[in-house]
Amino acid sequence: MIKFITKSVFIASSLFYATTYSSPIQTTLKSNTHEITNPVIKTGADNYEKYLPLLKNKKVGIVTNQTGLLTNKTHVVDFLLEKKIAVHTIFAPEHGFRGTADAGEHVVDGKDSKTGLPIISLYGDNKKPKPAQLAKIDVMIFDLQDVGARFYTYISSLHYVMEACAENGIPLIIFDRPNPNGRIVDGPLLEKEFTSFVGMHPIPLLHGMTIGEYAQMINGQKWLKNGVQCKVTVIPCVDYDRKMDYSLLAKPSPNLPNDQSINLYASLCLFEGTNVSMGRGTEKQFQIYGSPYLAKTNFSFTPQPNFGAKDPLYNGKECFGEDLTAYPKLNQLELKWLLKAYQNTSDKTKFFNPFFTKLAGTKKLQQQIESGTSEEKIRQSWQKDLEAFKKMRTKYLLY
Repeated sequence: MIKFITKSVFIASSLFYATTYSSPIQTTLKSNTHEITNPVIKTGADNYEKYLPLLKNKKVGIVTNQTGLLTNKTHVVDFLLEKKIAVHTIFAPEHGFRGTADAGEHVVDGKDSKTGLPIISLYGDNKKPKPAQLAKIDVMIFDLQDVGARFYTYISSLHYVMEACAENGIPLIIFDRPNPNGRIVDGPLLEKEFTSFVGMHPIPLLHGMTIGEYAQMINGQKWLKNGVQCKVTVIPCVDYDRKMDYSLLAKPSPNLPNDQSINLYASLCLFEGTNVSMGRGTEKQFQIYGSPYLAKTNFSFTPQPNFGAKDPLYNGKECFGEDLTAYPKLNQLELKWLLKAYQNTSDKTKFFNPFFTKLAGTKKLQQQIESGTSEEKIRQSWQKDLEAFKKMRTKYLLY
């Protein structure tokens, strides 16, 4: 039996759904037609009347962390247990189930102190659930808050969870959540030779999709190993339009503390591949940047160990740079700070490190910066690939 994926279409002031893409193994549950009048967005987790019947009498695994909240701030695991759903195992992505681990820190398996449920880490050496870890699970849930950037590893975890579920015959239910950068599609596309856990698919640096939409693209483009496809059901958000501003219910990771950091994240994260700090070890992570090797300015900061950064870059050293905490909201990938920092660095041979090409997904961007290519020409070099990607992604969009 063929199940249909739906896409939301705006006509006048009402939200309607139209069939746009079909697959024998994918489905999206539709919300009711409703007026858009000062809407309060409901996440997929809040849309529980759509998924609770699918979980009845099933042993459930769930991939989630501190972002797996209903709008009333109840954690989705607690909610499922209250509804007598048999949650068997929690699978945790980078930063762990409670979201307290540093970026890149090894997270070990354990047990949730509140519920007593076993926690299996999907970071480090166990990025893909093993058959033995899935043996007693009838259905898997995926509920993580993404931020819309290719190198944010929750979509990489999604890939491996989908692959494991497909290989082990386990259906996957995705509780969709708004993309706080959903209006932006920008940046260079990843080239295959630079595939890594911080970039697994040929997409722009900012993809403008929700987790549910992205899962449909992974399936539809057959990006999983050997072209396998996962049986996916997306529980959609209600009253969501990707052009809306959206404030997250919880920090998605330790170093993204607020809306400003999330909006600036993709643009400043490229500094991870350079000798410039983007504020780890301060209270303004991903809202400032600086280095001891930049010219002295009126703004400086000194990183110190803190929550989410046990040993930050330039620990205890004064860094000079720029404060972006009040910078207007971005609607594109911003390159000017990267270009400015490179131009003003005292020793340019030490500016880039090998991680930059993984983050950029291409060698071209570093080469363009080093050769003095203008920002306008750099952007022009992305346009053909961006237009092809936007055209390809339309069949997977739900909102």
